[in-house]
Amino acid sequence: MLEVKTEFLFDLKADVDWAGAVDVGTTPHGVRRILYVTGGTFKGPKVNGVVLPGGGDWAIIRPDGGIVLDVRLAFRTDDGHIIYTYYRGLTTIQADMLGRILTGEAVDPSEYYFRTTPVFETASEKYGWLNRLVAVGIGQVLPAGVAYKVYAIL
Repeated sequence: MLEVKTEFLFDLKADVDWAGAVDVGTTPHGVRRILYVTGGTFKGPKVNGVVLPGGGDWAIIRPDGGIVLDVRLAFRTDDGHIIYTYYRGLTTIQADMLGRILTGEAVDPSEYYFRTTPVFETASEKYGWLNRLVAVGIGQVLPAGVAYKVYAIL
């Protein structure tokens, strides 16, 4: 068997409009909440740029407390290329802990689980290598949004 190896892709910080969340209510899947991403940045050894406004997370809070993430974002690289990403993920952050973070309290991200599986799509020849990899993100909730360390699975 082969072992899992990773390569660091980038750090991502996404600004989330927590106050503007749309609560859809309890659906057959759980409590649906839509969160809007208003901007952000990403920086890595091979790709850097900004998160474009207009993305978001169509999250489901499950009855067991897990939150299933369903995120779509667009990036613009520093050299003008567009990269679309979408990912599913899971976080097990408790509501009281989330509330403490959003009021500015420092909570160690090791105290909760926050993982994502980004998929990238671009027409750029320069960044086309992103179309052909599997990635994982390790997340952290911040008062102004979220942050991830994103890795390619080699």
